[in-house]
Amino acid sequence: MEKPTYAKISKWIALVLMLISIAVVVWGSVVGYPKTVAADNGTVDPLLYWTYVMVGIALCAVILVGLYITIKTDPKKLVKMGLILVVALVVCFIAYLLASGAPAVGYNGTKPPTATELKLTDTLLNLTYFCGGAAILSIIVGEILASLRTKKA
Repeated sequence: MEKPTYAKISKWIALVLMLISIAVVVWGSVVGYPKTVAADNGTVDPLLYWTYVMVGIALCAVILVGLYITIKTDPKKLVKMGLILVVALVVCFIAYLLASGAPAVGYNGTKPPTATELKLTDTLLNLTYFCGGAAILSIIVGEILASLRTKKA
């Protein structure tokens, strides 16, 4: 009997995760999603929790596969990966320090968000702003460098 390869195993895991995802979405569609927060019928939370699970699985897979490949091919790159991780943590910490955690304006829900939830939301918004700004800046700098390299050639 032949041993299953990693490709076969990952293919079956992906298929199972996809089927569970489809089942959660179909279940929510059949039951119906609420039009307001007050009319919650229990379909939104499982969908959000499954999304969290899928994002967690994706992050773990990317990180673990990246570590495995780096260790196998070039262990010296682990230092570079560690440095990138430290920079990412510093950026997250700066976003947390800049987050105000001010109360939500115009919120009409039944339960107001806690101060911790507001601080986390503001931190994520700051991270979104940082990433968007970095993307725009990298596009501009990349185009400038590409045009300078073209003139020299």
